[in-house]
Amino acid sequence: METYIHETACVDQGAIIGKGTKIWHFCHVMSGANVGENCILGQNVFIGSKAIIGNNVKIQNNVSVYDAVFIEDDVFCGPSCVFTNVINPRAFVERKTEYRPTRVKKGATIGANATVLCGVTIGEFAMIGAGAVVTKDVKPFSLMTGVPAKRSGWVSRNGHVLGNDLVCPETGERYIEEKGELKLIWF
Repeated sequence: METYIHETACVDQGAIIGKGTKIWHFCHVMSGANVGENCILGQNVFIGSKAIIGNNVKIQNNVSVYDAVFIEDDVFCGPSCVFTNVINPRAFVERKTEYRPTRVKKGATIGANATVLCGVTIGEFAMIGAGAVVTKDVKPFSLMTGVPAKRSGWVSRNGHVLGNDLVCPETGERYIEEKGELKLIWF
Protein backbone atom coordinates (compact mmCIF):
# COMPACT_ATOMS: atom_id res chain seq x y z
CA MET A 1 0.00 0.00 0.00
CA GLU A 2 1.39 3.36 -1.05
CA THR A 3 1.49 6.52 1.01
CA TYR A 4 -0.99 9.15 -0.23
CA ILE A 5 -0.63 12.89 0.31
CA HIS A 6 -3.40 15.09 -1.12
CA GLU A 7 -2.17 17.96 -3.29
CA THR A 8 -3.52 20.56 -0.81
CA ALA A 9 -1.70 19.01 2.18
CA CYS A 10 1.57 20.51 3.39
CA VAL A 11 4.11 17.95 4.62
CA ASP A 12 7.27 19.78 5.61
CA GLN A 13 10.66 18.39 4.68
CA GLY A 14 11.98 16.40 7.64
CA ALA A 15 8.59 14.95 8.63
CA ILE A 16 8.57 11.16 8.84
CA ILE A 17 5.54 9.53 7.22
CA GLY A 18 5.06 5.75 7.40
CA LYS A 19 4.15 3.45 4.53
CA GLY A 20 0.48 3.31 3.61
CA THR A 21 -0.47 6.50 5.45
CA LYS A 22 -3.09 8.76 3.86
CA ILE A 23 -2.95 12.51 4.42
CA TRP A 24 -6.04 14.32 3.19
CA HIS A 25 -7.09 17.88 2.25
CA PHE A 26 -5.50 20.90 3.94
CA CYS A 27 -3.41 18.94 6.48
CA HIS A 28 -0.13 20.31 7.79
CA VAL A 29 2.57 17.99 9.11
CA MET A 30 5.51 19.90 10.54
CA SER A 31 9.19 19.06 10.05
CA GLY A 32 10.26 16.60 12.75
CA ALA A 33 6.80 15.07 13.20
CA ASN A 34 6.69 11.28 13.17
CA VAL A 35 3.58 9.62 11.73
CA GLY A 36 3.48 5.81 11.64
CA GLU A 37 2.35 3.34 9.00
CA ASN A 38 -1.22 2.92 7.73
CA CYS A 39 -2.52 6.05 9.43
CA ILE A 40 -5.30 8.30 8.18
CA LEU A 41 -5.13 12.05 8.74
CA GLY A 42 -8.51 13.52 7.85
CA GLN A 43 -9.15 16.95 6.39
CA ASN A 44 -7.53 19.91 8.16
CA VAL A 45 -5.36 17.94 10.61
CA PHE A 46 -2.25 19.57 12.09
CA ILE A 47 0.68 17.52 13.44
CA GLY A 48 3.32 19.41 15.45
CA SER A 49 7.05 18.98 14.97
CA LYS A 50 7.52 17.04 18.21
CA ALA A 51 4.37 14.92 18.01
CA ILE A 52 4.66 11.16 17.61
CA ILE A 53 1.86 9.13 16.05
CA GLY A 54 1.96 5.30 16.10
CA ASN A 55 0.76 2.86 13.45
CA ASN A 56 -2.86 2.37 12.31
CA VAL A 57 -4.01 5.63 13.91
CA LYS A 58 -7.10 7.40 12.56
CA ILE A 59 -7.25 11.14 13.18
CA GLN A 60 -10.51 12.58 11.92
CA ASN A 61 -11.15 16.08 10.52
CA ASN A 62 -10.10 19.26 12.32
CA VAL A 63 -7.77 17.79 14.95
CA SER A 64 -4.49 19.41 16.01
CA VAL A 65 -1.87 17.14 17.57
CA TYR A 66 0.56 19.58 19.16
CA ASP A 67 4.13 19.11 20.38
CA ALA A 68 4.41 16.80 23.42
CA VAL A 69 1.38 14.72 22.37
CA PHE A 70 2.26 11.05 21.91
CA ILE A 71 -0.29 8.71 20.33
CA GLU A 72 0.35 4.95 20.34
CA ASP A 73 -0.83 2.35 17.80
CA ASP A 74 -4.48 1.76 16.86
CA VAL A 75 -5.85 4.98 18.39
CA PHE A 76 -8.97 6.72 17.03
CA CYS A 77 -9.26 10.50 17.41
CA GLY A 78 -12.78 11.68 16.59
CA PRO A 79 -13.64 14.80 14.62
CA SER A 80 -12.63 18.09 16.23
CA CYS A 81 -11.25 16.54 19.41
CA VAL A 82 -8.79 18.84 21.14
CA PHE A 83 -5.34 18.31 22.63
CA THR A 84 -3.57 20.98 24.66
CA ASN A 85 0.09 21.24 25.69
CA VAL A 86 0.31 24.20 28.09
CA ILE A 87 -1.64 24.28 31.36
CA ASN A 88 -1.79 28.08 31.72
CA PRO A 89 -1.44 29.73 28.30
CA ARG A 90 -1.13 33.47 27.86
CA ALA A 91 -0.63 35.18 24.52
CA PHE A 92 2.06 37.46 25.95
CA VAL A 93 4.03 34.77 27.87
CA GLU A 94 6.27 32.30 25.98
CA ARG A 95 5.82 28.81 27.52
CA LYS A 96 7.31 26.46 24.91
CA THR A 97 9.67 25.03 27.54
CA GLU A 98 6.71 24.19 29.80
CA TYR A 99 4.81 21.74 27.59
CA ARG A 100 3.26 18.91 29.59
CA PRO A 101 3.38 15.57 27.77
CA THR A 102 0.08 13.90 26.91
CA ARG A 103 -0.01 10.18 26.12
CA VAL A 104 -2.76 8.22 24.41
CA LYS A 105 -2.12 4.50 24.82
CA LYS A 106 -2.74 1.66 22.38
CA GLY A 107 -6.28 1.15 21.11
CA ALA A 108 -7.87 4.12 22.88
CA THR A 109 -10.71 6.16 21.36
CA ILE A 110 -11.32 9.87 21.81
CA GLY A 111 -14.83 10.93 20.80
CA ALA A 112 -15.86 13.90 18.68
CA ASN A 113 -15.33 17.31 20.30
CA ALA A 114 -13.72 15.81 23.42
CA THR A 115 -10.95 17.87 25.05
CA VAL A 116 -7.81 16.33 26.56
CA LEU A 117 -5.92 18.63 28.90
CA CYS A 118 -2.14 18.41 28.80
CA GLY A 119 -0.16 16.19 31.12
CA VAL A 120 -2.60 13.28 31.23
CA THR A 121 -2.31 9.68 30.08
CA ILE A 122 -5.26 7.89 28.50
CA GLY A 123 -4.91 4.16 29.18
CA GLU A 124 -5.05 1.27 26.72
CA PHE A 125 -8.42 0.71 25.04
CA ALA A 126 -10.09 3.50 27.04
CA MET A 127 -13.00 5.31 25.40
CA ILE A 128 -13.53 9.03 25.86
CA GLY A 129 -17.14 9.99 25.10
CA ALA A 130 -18.05 12.76 22.68
CA GLY A 131 -17.73 16.20 24.27
CA ALA A 132 -16.02 14.92 27.44
CA VAL A 133 -13.26 16.97 29.07
CA VAL A 134 -10.38 14.83 30.34
CA THR A 135 -8.58 16.51 33.25
CA LYS A 136 -6.92 13.47 34.91
CA ASP A 137 -5.25 10.21 33.92
CA VAL A 138 -7.63 7.57 32.54
CA LYS A 139 -7.28 3.89 33.46
CA PRO A 140 -7.24 1.23 30.73
CA PHE A 141 -10.67 0.10 29.42
CA SER A 142 -12.45 3.05 31.10
CA LEU A 143 -15.50 4.67 29.53
CA MET A 144 -15.18 8.37 30.38
CA THR A 145 -18.05 10.82 29.94
CA GLY A 146 -19.02 14.28 31.09
CA VAL A 147 -17.40 17.56 32.10
CA PRO A 148 -15.10 16.93 33.81
CA ALA A 149 -14.86 13.36 32.52
CA LYS A 150 -15.61 10.60 35.03
CA ARG A 151 -15.64 6.85 34.57
CA SER A 152 -19.19 5.79 33.73
CA GLY A 153 -18.38 2.18 32.87
CA TRP A 154 -15.89 -0.21 31.30
CA VAL A 155 -15.38 -1.07 27.64
CA SER A 156 -13.87 -4.10 25.92
CA ARG A 157 -10.96 -4.02 23.49
CA ASN A 158 -13.57 -3.96 20.69
CA GLY A 159 -15.25 -0.89 22.20
CA HIS A 160 -18.40 -2.46 23.65
CA VAL A 161 -19.74 -1.26 26.99
CA LEU A 162 -19.39 -4.17 29.41
CA GLY A 163 -22.25 -5.38 31.58
CA ASN A 164 -21.95 -6.71 35.12
CA ASP A 165 -20.58 -10.02 33.80
CA LEU A 166 -17.60 -8.14 32.27
CA VAL A 167 -17.82 -10.21 29.07
CA CYS A 168 -17.49 -8.60 25.65
CA PRO A 169 -20.73 -9.32 23.74
CA GLU A 170 -18.86 -9.44 20.42
CA THR A 171 -15.77 -11.51 21.18
CA GLY A 172 -16.58 -13.33 24.42
CA GLU A 173 -13.43 -11.91 26.00
CA ARG A 174 -13.63 -11.92 29.80
CA TYR A 175 -12.41 -9.25 32.15
CA ILE A 176 -11.98 -8.92 35.90
CA GLU A 177 -12.06 -5.80 38.05
CA GLU A 178 -9.32 -5.66 40.70
CA LYS A 179 -8.43 -2.67 42.86
CA GLY A 180 -10.37 -0.25 40.64
CA GLU A 181 -8.80 -1.45 37.39
CA LEU A 182 -10.06 -3.73 34.65
CA LYS A 183 -7.88 -6.57 33.36
CA LEU A 184 -8.37 -8.91 30.44
CA ILE A 185 -8.26 -12.50 31.72
CA TRP A 186 -9.30 -14.47 28.64
CA PHE A 187 -9.26 -13.85 24.92
